[in-house]
Amino acid sequence: MADLRLGIIGLGNIGTSCHLKNINEKKVKGLAVTAVCDIDAEKLKSHEAAGTAVFTDSRKLIRSGLVDAVLVATPHYGHTTIGIDALQQGLHVMVEKPISVHKADAQRLIAAYEGLKPAQRKKQVFAAMFNQRTDPRYQKIRQLIQDGELGTFRRINWIITDWFRTESYYASGGWRATWKGEGGGVLINQCPHQLDLLWWLAGKPKRITSHVHLGKWHNIEVEDDVTAILEYEGGAHGVFTTTTGEAPGTNRLEIVGTRGKVVAEGTSLQFTRNEVPMDQWAKTAEGGFSKPEVWNIDIPIKGFGGQHAEVLQNFIDACQGKAQLIAPAVEGIHSVEIGNAMLMSGLSGKPVDLPLDAAAYERQLKKLIKESRFEKKVVKKKASAEDMASSY
Repeated sequence: MADLRLGIIGLGNIGTSCHLKNINEKKVKGLAVTAVCDIDAEKLKSHEAAGTAVFTDSRKLIRSGLVDAVLVATPHYGHTTIGIDALQQGLHVMVEKPISVHKADAQRLIAAYEGLKPAQRKKQVFAAMFNQRTDPRYQKIRQLIQDGELGTFRRINWIITDWFRTESYYASGGWRATWKGEGGGVLINQCPHQLDLLWWLAGKPKRITSHVHLGKWHNIEVEDDVTAILEYEGGAHGVFTTTTGEAPGTNRLEIVGTRGKVVAEGTSLQFTRNEVPMDQWAKTAEGGFSKPEVWNIDIPIKGFGGQHAEVLQNFIDACQGKAQLIAPAVEGIHSVEIGNAMLMSGLSGKPVDLPLDAAAYERQLKKLIKESRFEKKVVKKKASAEDMASSY
């Protein structure tokens, strides 16, 4: 089978230090990068010298006839507009996280895909780069939940504070950490992975109440510190805490059900299993302070999965009709909605019920953009070879 002809749109950190690096190191197969695009012509010179077609306009790349698929790795607002254009032109599309900045745009992007004729939609692959779904820890937790090993869901807590970022990071691009250029901060840039997994594992909350701090630890106008309280149908609840202003930081996920507790932290996955479900024990035990006996299980986990390379390979295989998608892009709306609701609650000081009013959030975001008086200072740096793997 012929290699999939791929166009990469956006040659920033994720497009080059991650995706192109994985492709050049042969971590994916069945793929040929035949075109690249970036609005900065300087970034195109080395690719043009190597014989790859180059473009400064994504619309021209999409209509060039040189690609079967595109990987959209631009700043966030472009994910929607470029994604819609590519879908409507019949290309396979892989979009970086988040699929859109806000729910209304995510709906527009998904509508472009779902508006295709059924036969075309069946052939056309539309995927999202949710690489954390390849992590064996989260895959095992999902299996435990789906198999009923955790019983009825009671609580989820996620402390995800190891997204530490420096002032240099935020000063590296004029679009970063601005309402107009990025559409938010830690929730829209770093945490789409965890917000996707939050939905993937526990489902969508019915209500979110959050405390959001704008520019608390950095000279930025968007959120860099968030704590949210999540309420679920059936009485379950959760707490989600994140920031880019804490080092060394923590990444600890704890999920409790009536049959036990699972904790993922570092490279470990621990399952504490009740011999008798807690709700059954509470109703039948004679002692007022007794607890069910437990089994302590250390679940062996090797590595963190194939990450970006595995999701890209899965996309290639799906385009060639050989695999089902790990992360269909239509599922990306859930993480966008949860993140939007957290931000909206923090800004309004009120709980936000889901489903989120997409139009109301879009109006709020446009108001933030219109009223912004923040002056972004950009510091031009020489191209670096920073390891993107250290960012997730």
